[in-house]
Amino acid sequence: MTDCDVAIIGMACRFPGAPDVGAFWDLLREGRESLRLLTDEELLAAGADPAELARPGFVRAAQSLDGVELFDAAHFRIPDDEAELLDPQQRHFLECALAALEDAGYDPAGHPGEIGVFAGAGMNTYLPGNLADRYAAGSTLGRYRLMLANDTNYLATRTCYKLDLRGPGVTVGTACSTSLVAVHLACLSLLAGECGTALAGAAHLRMPHDEGHVHQEGMIFSPDGHCRAFDADARGTVLGSGVGVVVLKRLDDALADGDTVHAVVKGTAVTNDGSAKTGFTAPGVERQAATVREAQRVAGCPPETIGYVEAHGTGTPLGDPVEVAALNRAFGPIGPGRVLLGSVKTNIGHLDAAAGMAGLIKTALMLRHRTFVPSLHFRTPNPDIDFAAGPFRVGTETAPWPDGDGPRRAGVSSFGVGGTNAHVVLEEPPAPEAAPAPRPAEPLLLSARTPEALARATGDLARHLRRRPGLDLDAVTHTLAAGRHHHSHRRAVVCADTHDAALSLAILDPDRVRTGRADQQPDGFAFVLPDAGGQASGAAELYAELGEFRDAVDNCARLLGGAPGPAAVLGDGGPAAFVVPYALALVCRAWGVRPAAAVGWGTGRTVAACLAGVFGPGDALALSAGRPAVPACAVPEIPVSPGTRWLRPDEAADPRTWTRPGPEEAERARAEALSKEQGLVPLVLGLDGRGATEVLLDALARAWTHGADVRWDRWYGPGRRRRVPLPTYPYERRRHWVDPPSRRTGTAAPDDLARRVEQAGPARRSAVLQEFLRHQAARLLEPEDGRLPGADEDLFHLGADSLVLIDIVATLGTALGRNLTTSFDDPPTLRGLADRVAADWRKG
Repeated sequence: MTDCDVAIIGMACRFPGAPDVGAFWDLLREGRESLRLLTDEELLAAGADPAELARPGFVRAAQSLDGVELFDAAHFRIPDDEAELLDPQQRHFLECALAALEDAGYDPAGHPGEIGVFAGAGMNTYLPGNLADRYAAGSTLGRYRLMLANDTNYLATRTCYKLDLRGPGVTVGTACSTSLVAVHLACLSLLAGECGTALAGAAHLRMPHDEGHVHQEGMIFSPDGHCRAFDADARGTVLGSGVGVVVLKRLDDALADGDTVHAVVKGTAVTNDGSAKTGFTAPGVERQAATVREAQRVAGCPPETIGYVEAHGTGTPLGDPVEVAALNRAFGPIGPGRVLLGSVKTNIGHLDAAAGMAGLIKTALMLRHRTFVPSLHFRTPNPDIDFAAGPFRVGTETAPWPDGDGPRRAGVSSFGVGGTNAHVVLEEPPAPEAAPAPRPAEPLLLSARTPEALARATGDLARHLRRRPGLDLDAVTHTLAAGRHHHSHRRAVVCADTHDAALSLAILDPDRVRTGRADQQPDGFAFVLPDAGGQASGAAELYAELGEFRDAVDNCARLLGGAPGPAAVLGDGGPAAFVVPYALALVCRAWGVRPAAAVGWGTGRTVAACLAGVFGPGDALALSAGRPAVPACAVPEIPVSPGTRWLRPDEAADPRTWTRPGPEEAERARAEALSKEQGLVPLVLGLDGRGATEVLLDALARAWTHGADVRWDRWYGPGRRRRVPLPTYPYERRRHWVDPPSRRTGTAAPDDLARRVEQAGPARRSAVLQEFLRHQAARLLEPEDGRLPGADEDLFHLGADSLVLIDIVATLGTALGRNLTTSFDDPPTLRGLADRVAADWRKG
């Protein structure tokens, strides 16, 4: 570990076919692809242009999210009319940001330090696609509202505002490398001390959501929707929608705070290609290689210590060979086949701004599970990739990641259109510290905004615990108590282990599971002290565990004339019948639960009177021991009862009330009914056959479900403040959506160019095509003198680049109703293209 190591302590994602991190790992491990094949009916319902469906090369496939139009606006205090205007990318990012913090075990509302946000999003297509009519017809104020709701610049700051995060809020935009650049900036901010915790991530959602795409030879889009990274048949990628967020913290802080570490960021680097490439959108070998080398240098991790690289891996004929050439240059000759190579785009497509986050989360999961997962659709290596010149081989199977001479390490790359390159070096997490010895019982707390959400949260946690019986219950309950917001609808159960917890939650055991509402607080709490019968099970363990309990016991021992310690007062019989419930009551008071009344009978009657202030613990101990001394009594500070009725103040202050036998008919049910008649919640603190720890925690848990602000931090001392991933809040998502304006329907106009080319005959076809192409080239190139480009002029000399050439071919293909391949002579001329199309006309 170095001072520059950064831990990934929380993760959340929504990717195609994977609504959360667990589902994402299942998809990766099982080698599944989430591509959806779409019907024309689905495409039209999603808002696709009918004319687009008729274009040659239209691909009916998409990598999409379920429920893209859904959002829990109420959870984030966003009015419905504002929610439907808000960019869906920002909605989904907001939900994932909170889920990532919860996964890390932190409630932003109670976090003592500063949390930063470094995030980005893809181009907003909801505004022009769904809200254009509102923008056009809107007033100045209406347009301002739309701008606030849809400008990507507000992604990070809106997240800070809604979650009350007070570290740096920085929106990042570097196209496809956005999310890894966000990780880089977040790490720098952490290491500079600007914040103690940071969120990094990105969102990309396309509208219309299930729209397919048009394949054009030479462009990045796949002809069938599949991404075949590094394969000989690779011809492009497919854009997908997704959101990913990670929570970062300095590693030494994470370990000290008991966080779960999924992976360690050893080093990051960001560079740009500058002009050292063939065009603005083209990748560059040298700067990609330099980025990887710099990240390894910062990390202090030589290439031979790295066993896997998650590549940018778009599956394009140009991009893959350039990337592997750069990796070969960065890694050098360290031995053939030593480093596995993969691309998550073969599973879920290219997520644009969120692409790097998908790769990062995938690789962190591989390190955590010590498992390689397959890169899909790889059969025959791309002949333009020189795998023999480097250490890489494409991983095609799920397999254990074997132990080596050092920790497992991996690299993750992300390269943005425009040239901003990012690389991150990851390392497997350090071995966790051994769990502390289990205690007799633990308090498990759940809460939600509504009863329905509470029921879902209960079921989610019960299933999670049932599937993971080895989870440390102490860490589970601490995560829920300290790392989750305490909403108004609450549920609690005191349990001995995870099996006990899962079963109690699954059946909602009415004798053990406490449910209440914090926003309907009672008039107070009544401490109920039953006849104990002298049983003090577990009191010695509680004495060793809790300082407040220990202080109360030691004070009683001194009042009895003995030395401090449990031996003289906690054994069965004797003073334990008073000392244990009395000490439990003092712990409750110290932890924020003060009695508004006290009810006791049998041995508990003296405890109740003492807690009410009728007499002190010394006199109470004497009475409990059966000594004949008459105590000096005072008017009670709170109502007190011997279990059958409330005593008048003068009765309670009469010593004879406490020296004669109490009523025989007193019982627990009657005592609890007395409390409820006064609007009080009864908290039973007597030794009724349960262990002392269970009695204490059950009383505190019941008080918490009714709104008490319990100091649960007192229960989790040093060494017991560990956090583990648990199911996050079950959002109650509703449709908040503005449907796009109806598209005009009908068939496309007859293709005049195709008719003219056909009628021209073989001798004149090229000339007809050249004339059309000259006008299209002029439209795209906009020459200063306004002239039409000559048929034999070098298009590169006229200012064209590869994208302009592809656009020219695509426009010609659309006009002809044909899917043309992008192929030009060298140098590229309009005559060369026209001649080739004319020669192939009859093959068409």
